Amino acid sequence: MTLDISKYPTLALANTPDELRLLPKESLLPLCDELRTYLLNSVSQSSGHLASGLGTVELTVALHYVYNTPFDQLVWDVGHQAYPHKILTGRRERMPTIRQKDGLHPFPWRDESEYDTLSVGHSSTSISAALGMAISAQKEGKDRKVVSVIGDGAITAGMAFEAMNHAGDVHSDMLVILNDNEMSISENVGALNNHLAQLLTGNFYTSIREGGKKVLSNVPPIKELVRRTEEHLKGMVVPGTMFEELGFNYIGPVDGHDVKELVKTLKNMRGLKGPQFLHVMTKKGKGYEPAEKDPIGYHGVPKFDPQESSLPKSSGGKPTFSKIFGDFLCDMAAQDPKLMAITPAMREGSGMVRFSKEFPEQYFDVAIAEQHAVTLASGMAIAGQHPIVAIYSTFLQRGYDQLIHDVAIMNLPVMFAIDRAGLVGADGQTHQGAFDLSFMRCIPNMVIMAPSDENECRQMLYTGHQHQGPSAVRYPRGSGCGVEIEKDMLALEIGKGRTVREALDIDSQNTESQKVAILSFGTFLPEALKAAEAFDATVADMRFVKPLDEELVLKLAAEHDVLVTLEENVIAGGAGSGVIELLMQRKQIKPVLQLGLPDKFVHQGTQEELYAELGLDAAGIEKQITAYLD
Repeated sequence: MTLDISKYPTLALANTPDELRLLPKESLLPLCDELRTYLLNSVSQSSGHLASGLGTVELTVALHYVYNTPFDQLVWDVGHQAYPHKILTGRRERMPTIRQKDGLHPFPWRDESEYDTLSVGHSSTSISAALGMAISAQKEGKDRKVVSVIGDGAITAGMAFEAMNHAGDVHSDMLVILNDNEMSISENVGALNNHLAQLLTGNFYTSIREGGKKVLSNVPPIKELVRRTEEHLKGMVVPGTMFEELGFNYIGPVDGHDVKELVKTLKNMRGLKGPQFLHVMTKKGKGYEPAEKDPIGYHGVPKFDPQESSLPKSSGGKPTFSKIFGDFLCDMAAQDPKLMAITPAMREGSGMVRFSKEFPEQYFDVAIAEQHAVTLASGMAIAGQHPIVAIYSTFLQRGYDQLIHDVAIMNLPVMFAIDRAGLVGADGQTHQGAFDLSFMRCIPNMVIMAPSDENECRQMLYTGHQHQGPSAVRYPRGSGCGVEIEKDMLALEIGKGRTVREALDIDSQNTESQKVAILSFGTFLPEALKAAEAFDATVADMRFVKPLDEELVLKLAAEHDVLVTLEENVIAGGAGSGVIELLMQRKQIKPVLQLGLPDKFVHQGTQEELYAELGLDAAGIEKQITAYLD
């Protein structure tokens, strides 16, 4: 996508931060306007994250203008907001490919650019990584600066506070910028605050403060009085006492959309010693009215027309698994006042909007705090409630110790509704839900279910909710297969699968051809049934990864020459491994072909593209079985 210079005359001059730093300050305002327009036009054609990036245009320009990137290290948290950063760091022409197979990565990615210092996708890692870089920069002694940019959602996670607590202790030079687009202290932004920020970052104030502390340090009561007076003065205009207590010098809040003031403030802060904290107020979706009004709706967008005031409606096809879960929650809560639903800031993605409105007393959004979410559920279970933790597979990784230590060891009735299990597509390596079967299967007391369709998903959620121990139902991103959903809920027998396709007549089969049985775990079942036609194979919908239906596995092993296991999880330690472990235990020597995700981090692309590439669609399954039989 070559740049139309008549439309973007200033942006054309800033393809890299080196070029940007050659521009006069007067050019920064038109540059921000053009960058915002370019971002809107680009994402509306490619789909992707929009509102976050629109909110960080001025901040991104100011950071690259003041800091000598990539020598100075800039760390973005999560990275939804890093699209303007990509546009300014030599990737402008490739923006239409973002989130697509072989295209630009959706988040900052080290392999893609020297300006991306940390590969991210999960939240709240930036301060820890930046501190590691800052400690190293100090040892290196070349005056390298380190800046971390974290959002007000991401700073709610414990890891961010752990990092700040440590940073205040080791006292390395670093800047943490809080990009705040939600909190209610926005009325503090304005001329007075910008003036205060100039004062607080200026040499005069810093030297007075440090000099005064030295002079008065021998008079302990006065030193304490000075500290308290300073805190009191700051406290009147600044909500930063907490960050000061953690050892940071707090500045702000400042207007994150005034690029000139941001440049001044950052220039002042660049030379300050020790951990610095700059609180910047921004508006998500800034400069594009529909996104300003609905920042959640415009967080991640499909392709759309920027002239329209709303996003295109998805043509109401088959319900998504997230919706199946949301409907189950509402139906179940109507019967069970002890049902408590917990989510770590994933209300929309997990299909819980209706539930949160209809049952507000039973709904808990704990912000980005997965560890807390899991242990909160254990406390509720101990107290006799019936908690359900709704969590993406990739985010459950962050609560793994709590899953073992706080739920499974005590055998507590906590159900995990695990969304986005398997390949998620465009979000790429950081978000693929590839590992949950492997990391849960080794935990004692766990019951793990993998539904093959949306009705089975509903019945399994009910089964898990009734079960008196830890359970998990894992289901993929996207729509179901279109089966009819039964309103009545029946608990499935724990650990029992079902045969869904019998080979025509196993006994009278041609003795030369090998008898194949496909053991399918999860929603690849329709593909397995298509592939089975080529071999007249038996197909079982296994339903339970743990406990495994041992009787069914041993029966299939006895009646067939080859078993094929199929799952949307890494092969290493997954459901197929469980089948092999059982056969070895029972001295059943039988060839087993394990089909699933490979031993590598799977890149971005649509789910369909990735299934085809990895041989997990019907054609790929058939091809892999044929090759194995040969």
